[in-house]
Amino acid sequence: MLRNGPAEFGLVTRVLHWTMMLLIIGQLALGLRIADMEPGLANLWLYGLHKTIGFGILALVVVRIAWHLISPPPVPMGPRNATFWAARAAHWAIYALVIAIPLTGWAGSSATGIDVMIADRWTVPPLVEASEDGEAYWFRLHDILTKLLVALITVHMLGALKREMEGDGTLTRMIRGRP
Repeated sequence: MLRNGPAEFGLVTRVLHWTMMLLIIGQLALGLRIADMEPGLANLWLYGLHKTIGFGILALVVVRIAWHLISPPPVPMGPRNATFWAARAAHWAIYALVIAIPLTGWAGSSATGIDVMIADRWTVPPLVEASEDGEAYWFRLHDILTKLLVALITVHMLGALKREMEGDGTLTRMIRGRP
């Protein structure tokens, strides 16, 4: 089933979820790698790859939100207690960060005054004017938000594993569609 049901995740939601997971984890690893590099001609392609993947993740999160409006995900399992509401808040925070992080990277790249490109082919318009102060600000915010995302993803993964070990089927439902 492509669409979400009242108690199950459809194929589209599951593919979007796991594709985004792989891209985000890969992007975090790539970001850590290039953060310690001095930009140069030999490694410039890595920065371009990081930007391209970032735009891809931004596009996918917009598609995912639109898909959830068309085909709402099933109601989360379990009682509506403090843990439930903390998990819901974490999910919304992850969505917000997955939107904000590429935008802050785009703004930081725009502030360098160098064209921001996707796949070394398409130039995107700058989000902010070129400025050294702007570059420092936007890239620092990009770094802070990324660290927050890593923390939330870690909590999200641990929570999913905990619930699965308790036998509620939440993780199984995201893998197979139903518990």
